[in-house]
Amino acid sequence: MRGIWDYRRFILGLAGKDFRQRYMGSLLGALWMVLNPLALILIYTIVFGKIMGHRLPGMESGSTYGIFLCAGVLPWGLFADTLQRCTSIFVEEGNLIKKMAFPRLALPAMVFVSAAMSFAVTFGVLTVILLVTGHFPGWDLLRFIPLLLLQQLLALALGITLGVLNVFFRDAGHATGILTQYWFWFTPVVYPSSVLPDWASSALALNPMTGVVEGYQAIVLGAEAPGLGSLLPIVIAIGVLSLLARATHRRFAAEMPDFL
Repeated sequence: MRGIWDYRRFILGLAGKDFRQRYMGSLLGALWMVLNPLALILIYTIVFGKIMGHRLPGMESGSTYGIFLCAGVLPWGLFADTLQRCTSIFVEEGNLIKKMAFPRLALPAMVFVSAAMSFAVTFGVLTVILLVTGHFPGWDLLRFIPLLLLQQLLALALGITLGVLNVFFRDAGHATGILTQYWFWFTPVVYPSSVLPDWASSALALNPMTGVVEGYQAIVLGAEAPGLGSLLPIVIAIGVLSLLARATHRRFAAEMPDFL
């Protein structure tokens, strides 16, 4: 952490460059980060809203289900993007690692900052949607911040471990894409856990992202937020994965340039 703090200007510079390069030459710029998930939300609203709408408690109207989806899909997109980028960042910046001496963890930190910059645009669009539809929760919207921090720390801890492994076994990068797809459907993003059987809901509660996503949805729908106990799985996962990331990085960091 001290090394990352010492290189904070370097990290912020990389993050700004990364943000600009991702949308360079695009007329809509960072709005593309919003348009893709919004297109998915529209599809889910039309398909699942019509098919499942009357079976989802408290979501008889399509607009309510659409807000429910926005609260889950948009933050999930941030989580999945951060995880994927952290997994591939050491390989992508292989030339930089070979040419310069700097803390290797500065690269995942850069991804973390760049993702936050991108999600600021998404968060603004989500706020507008909530205002237009009459679901704006007021100051309660700030409760998104600790939930976002938890999910991003989870993505960072897991992403560093997978990123180091990806340097030596490029299969890790491909496997991460599959992991996020399955993880998405095993998280109550497009459906509430209340529609599942008791045994399935209990199993879903062990998913670190369940409490976070349900927290987002409760905030925008004005429902009772899940108890703090629902966040225990993600806190434990962050702790365990952070230790694993630290051990993996310390063990293999010196050998990484030889495989890039």
